Amino acid sequence: MAIKERLSGNEAVANAMRQANLDVVAAFPITPSTEIPQYFSQYVANGKVKTVFVPVESEHSAMSACIGAEIAGARSSTATSSCGLALMYEMLGVGASLRAPVVMACITRALTGPINIHNDHSDAMAASDCGWIQLHAETAQEAYDQYLMSFLLAEDPRVQLPVMACQDGFITSHAVENIELLEDEVVSQFVGTYEPQDWLLDPTTSTAFGPYDSPAYLMEHKRQQSQAMRNALPVFKEVAAKFEQISGRKYDVIETYCTEDAERLIVLIGSSAGTAKTVVDELRSRGEKVGLVKITMFRPFPREEIAQALSGAQAVAVLDKSDPMSGIGGPVYADVCVALSQSNRRPLLVNYIYGLGGRDVRPEHIEQVFEDLKKDLRDGGWKDDYRYLAVRGE
Repeated sequence: MAIKERLSGNEAVANAMRQANLDVVAAFPITPSTEIPQYFSQYVANGKVKTVFVPVESEHSAMSACIGAEIAGARSSTATSSCGLALMYEMLGVGASLRAPVVMACITRALTGPINIHNDHSDAMAASDCGWIQLHAETAQEAYDQYLMSFLLAEDPRVQLPVMACQDGFITSHAVENIELLEDEVVSQFVGTYEPQDWLLDPTTSTAFGPYDSPAYLMEHKRQQSQAMRNALPVFKEVAAKFEQISGRKYDVIETYCTEDAERLIVLIGSSAGTAKTVVDELRSRGEKVGLVKITMFRPFPREEIAQALSGAQAVAVLDKSDPMSGIGGPVYADVCVALSQSNRRPLLVNYIYGLGGRDVRPEHIEQVFEDLKKDLRDGGWKDDYRYLAVRGE
């Protein structure tokens, strides 16, 4: 029977960590992820878990310790944000290439500089091509659920890759909401016991981790790693189906909301989907055919699912909570463009950069995006497909 609670997203993930009864957690504090290892260290001190908790001297060390634990045969996890994730950057690639299925809670926050401790997606997006699977939660409930599902996804023999389970800093990490926790026994059965395929301390075989990879072999190894990333998409669907059986909550790589007959659609990631759904409901009550596509799995990118979901729309706005300064748009927009590149039915497509550094995104801002799309269709196109939402000046 589900346990009804009122928790923040950070508390929810810390509870998921406790229920998974991890072998090793290594962490260094950084806002707004600090609460997760703080709560978890209390569980360790109170004897509620048998986890080895390693309070390291930096985020680089945290990831190094987690990778070392994984290749030694131990299930490991950590949490970080922003500059902490950036400090891990070297080890993110190492963990992915070693096929170490670390699960990390990433509490998204703007990258410095200028220094800012509030939410956007610039940290996760900057690390999106390091070989890590990325999941993004809209709510604390989703953060809890996705964190638990991440272990089955990461450790599946067809995948064997690390997972970044992301939620929006402060917006979901610190805001308290109603949530349903699964019973400890149910979680224990769901995540199971970690049974690594290859591990350094296995006395029955000889295994090397991290050797020099010459030009004669590296490309083949990267090809295998890339295939594992592609495998993650169907494996996630399988894991989500198993999770639905024990929780009643359904997940997929994308979520569609009122898209069946929608002429205008918004595509986005994370907590802003809640605001967008409210606007969609309001506009629908006025007879406007609008809808929303929320991306749950950003890496690997759900190309076919996105193309199908957008195939019936006339105009689409992709909202990015990070600006890569590429001159052509945000990372979500770029991937959506690729997804639609070979589609027979391609809608008008525009990009909005929004919410940087924690700037509020209010219902009237989302409504303005839908109104802009209506004007674009009426004018037969647009003058600029790289736009900023709720920003002062030119």
